[in-house]
Amino acid sequence: MKATAELQVIPLCSGVSVREQITRVVEMLKGNDFIIETHASGTNIEGELSDILAAVEKIHETLHKEGSVRLLSYLKLETRTDKTPTLAGKRL
Repeated sequence: MKATAELQVIPLCSGVSVREQITRVVEMLKGNDFIIETHASGTNIEGELSDILAAVEKIHETLHKEGSVRLLSYLKLETRTDKTPTLAGKRL
């Protein structure tokens, strides 16, 4: 099932800058068959729903293994039955 999503990953207790962890998140997302668009507060994703969910799980597992003690993620998903959701279809 195709889906669009917005993912925001927030490493907690990592100090003032979380640039290193967020750069890692974007690198991991680019390693998938996704269309992604980063923005100031997160990343928009287009791909298979199961792949998006698996990527979020891998992001959490990887960042924890790399030393992030606490992660908070917000994930908004959209699926449709009338047409295939795309990021291009969301642009104004």
